[in-house]
Amino acid sequence: MTNTVLQAVEAHAEELAALAPENEKLGRLSDRAVEILRETGVIRMLQSAKYGGAEAHPRDFAEVVMRLASLDGSTGWVAGIVGVHPWEMSMCDPRVQEEIWGEDHDTWIASPYAPMGVLRPVEGGYIFNGHWQFSSGTDHCDWIFLGAFLGDEDGNTIMPPKNYHVILPRSDYEIVDDSWDVVGLRGTGSKDVIVKDAFIPEHRVVEFAKFLDGSQPRESGHTDPSFHIPFTTAFPLGITSAVIGIAEGALNAHLAYQKNRVQITGTKVKDDPYVLYAISAAAAEIKASRTAMLENVTYFYEKAKRGEEATLTERADSRRTQVAAAWRAVRAMDEVVARSGGNGLRMDNPIQRFWRDGHMGLAHAIHVPGSVFHATALTDIDVTPPPGPMLSMI
Repeated sequence: MTNTVLQAVEAHAEELAALAPENEKLGRLSDRAVEILRETGVIRMLQSAKYGGAEAHPRDFAEVVMRLASLDGSTGWVAGIVGVHPWEMSMCDPRVQEEIWGEDHDTWIASPYAPMGVLRPVEGGYIFNGHWQFSSGTDHCDWIFLGAFLGDEDGNTIMPPKNYHVILPRSDYEIVDDSWDVVGLRGTGSKDVIVKDAFIPEHRVVEFAKFLDGSQPRESGHTDPSFHIPFTTAFPLGITSAVIGIAEGALNAHLAYQKNRVQITGTKVKDDPYVLYAISAAAAEIKASRTAMLENVTYFYEKAKRGEEATLTERADSRRTQVAAAWRAVRAMDEVVARSGGNGLRMDNPIQRFWRDGHMGLAHAIHVPGSVFHATALTDIDVTPPPGPMLSMI
């Protein structure tokens, strides 16, 4: 099937690449970059058809995110994160879906999911407080998912902690404007958000465990396979795809720069077998990362299509595949950047921006290999479920 959204993105490729410096300067996506994402339908790819979504194959979504990130890391990153939220929202309470999309199917939803808030039970719902970092694309979103722990009547976290996703309209949280000053992905505008004593009705709170165990997708009534792939495969999909796309962008910029470059020794790069070898080796590694990501999500889509549920071992292996793909791509990017010369790191050369963006993306919590690789090794030797918080990572 033709990926029509990818075709639409390609029609704007030159413009999206040209907007990258402006996005970085603004510290958020420019209005024009957002307009293009809306026009092409990127954010609605995984959205329910009931509210104007494409219910696209998640592989198609990953390919679009990679392409966007290869043009501008920040645009790809925002598309990858904000673009997954409609997938989750499509499985939430029908009342909140109607609140968000009833009048405008293009309403965007931000996050983060880190449980940095506490829900205090009251009649009809909860009182909610917290402070979160890293809300990517938040300036362009009118609703938000925020992670929280359940508290008691005094607001103290109940032990053992229970993790929830809480859904709020823009009027119920504050965006901290000067909270995004970082080395890479500057154009994502991943700012802090603060919630103070917001009342949250019960239908806008969903238990995270129900996504992990697959009960939330089943209860939602959706039959499309895309809604039945594991949450821990779907949520990282946009983020890891963005990192791989950034590495592809660095490689493309490097190749364009090297075509006519003459090294200080007087040797043209195209005549230097050592640099050419490194370029090819890096290109192969980046392509391997792309292939691994796409094959991974396709495997779970086809499994869901057959009505089969993913095992814990398969979920763990999926996370290992994603994490390894991100690290492989960034390591390969480092090899080509290291051979770009001093001028390749001038601020007017896009190579340096891709390099900074890639390392910032690799620092995301989902790409930390320790607990993921630990948990996966345990499942490989039949220690299931893995102990403690490692389970939440797979």
